[in-house]
Amino acid sequence: MRPIRFNHLVSAFAISSVILCASSCSTPKDVTYFQEMPVQTVTQLDVKSIAIKPNDKLSVIVNSRDPKVANMFNLPFTARTLGQETATNATSQGVSVYTVDAEGNIDFPLLGEVHVEGLTRMEVASLIKGMLIGSDLVKDPVVIVELVNAQASVLGEVNKPGRYAIDRDNMTILDLIGSAGDLTIYGVRDSIRLIRTVDGQQVTYNVDLLSGKDLTSSPAYYIQQDDIVYVEPNPTRIRQSRLNANTVQSTSFWVSLASLG
Repeated sequence: MRPIRFNHLVSAFAISSVILCASSCSTPKDVTYFQEMPVQTVTQLDVKSIAIKPNDKLSVIVNSRDPKVANMFNLPFTARTLGQETATNATSQGVSVYTVDAEGNIDFPLLGEVHVEGLTRMEVASLIKGMLIGSDLVKDPVVIVELVNAQASVLGEVNKPGRYAIDRDNMTILDLIGSAGDLTIYGVRDSIRLIRTVDGQQVTYNVDLLSGKDLTSSPAYYIQQDDIVYVEPNPTRIRQSRLNANTVQSTSFWVSLASLG
C-alpha cells in the first residue's frame, strides 16, 4: 500500500476548501424584503388590536377628582425598588393586576364579575367606565387598562432569539423581529412560521417577508400574546452545521488525515 504523501493531502484540502467556500459562502438571492413594492405604494391594512383572553393579566387603574372614591376600585400592588417590596395603593407608581379567569371574567371591586374576553384594552376601559357611571359609583372616572403579561417569542435564525414584551397595540411581526435584532443572513425569509393558539388549538401560519402584499394581508401580520415566531435556517446554514462532524467535508477530517503523513 502506497503511503499518502502530505503535499497531496494539502492539495486535496485546498481544492475541497475552495469547493466548500463556493457552496457555503454564496449569498442567497432572496434576502431583500418587500421586493415587489415600489416606492410610494399605499397599502390598506386591516388593523387588529390584541384581544384579551383567559389567563391574561390586566392592570386596571381608576382615576377621579376624588382620590378616595377612585381608590375604592384600585387593587393594592407591590412596588419593587432595589429588591425591596413595599405594599401601597394604585395612586402611586405601580401596577394593579387582575387575572382573567377561564370564563373570561375579572372580579372588579363593587362591580363584581366583568366579562372582558375578546375585548381590546380600550374596550375594557370604556366598559368599566360606563359601569361605574351607570351604577352611580364614580361621576367622573378615567379608566386606564394595560396588558401586563403580553409577550411573544422569536426562535431560530435571528440575532437575538428570546421572549419579548408586546409593548404597544397593533404590534406587527416586523416589530417583533426587529426587537430580536432582525434575521441573520442565514434565515429563510419567504417561509417564516408563526404559531398561534386560537380557541384552544394551535394554528400555524406561513409568512413571506419577500412579498409586502402577502405579508400585510396575512392574519399573522399583527402579533397576538403568546405567539411563537420561528425562522428556519437556509441550506447554507444547515451545511455549515454539518461541518463539525468528522466527515470528508469537514476541516477536522483533512487535518487528521494529514497528520498520518
